[in-house]
Amino acid sequence: MVGHRRNFEKMNIKAEFLEKLKQFEKKYLTLADFEKLLERERRSLRVLIHRLVKAGFLNQLKPGVYILPENRAYLDKIANQLYYPSYLSFVSALARWGIIGQMPYSLTFATLKKSKKMMLGQTEVVYSQLKPELFFGYKLEGGINIAYPEKALLDQVYLASLGKGFIDYEELTLIDLDKKRFNDYVKRFPKRIRRGVKEIKKQWGQVFVGVK
Repeated sequence: MVGHRRNFEKMNIKAEFLEKLKQFEKKYLTLADFEKLLERERRSLRVLIHRLVKAGFLNQLKPGVYILPENRAYLDKIANQLYYPSYLSFVSALARWGIIGQMPYSLTFATLKKSKKMMLGQTEVVYSQLKPELFFGYKLEGGINIAYPEKALLDQVYLASLGKGFIDYEELTLIDLDKKRFNDYVKRFPKRIRRGVKEIKKQWGQVFVGVK
């Protein structure tokens, strides 16, 4: 009877825990979040979290950071929040805006902090540092900060000019871009991107069609 009672109590704790997690406003949780939610000691929480991960009720993104399985669709939003300030840019944003055809394996962000890489589950996230004067040209959309297409393009050109990225100008789809915004943004970048800007203007209005 005692064993059955303990199992029942554990099930109740898990049910209570999971219900609170689903109502939590953030898409990821840290140990500090768990403490606030359940008002329990960290030692007992670690045991419970371990069991929930093992049972598949929680996923561990990295040590100390967890999500509900259904929140994996919000990985870009989580990555944006974990290393802040940042905004989705470079190849990830270019793919979102349809400027390049292939979706990159990594999530790529611009940040004011030091450049770094991290693994969130099976997904690599790359944060590239920009100077404060270049940290602009983004908006909040769908809960994530994302560069305008013109800014993502210039961010990638800038990264390539530093030897830290690559851009194939002939494989860009450059339609429906705002020329005024692009030209205004260009003025705020250093002169080293001029060659890249010239290549972009050659392709302006072009649609890339890949040949299989």
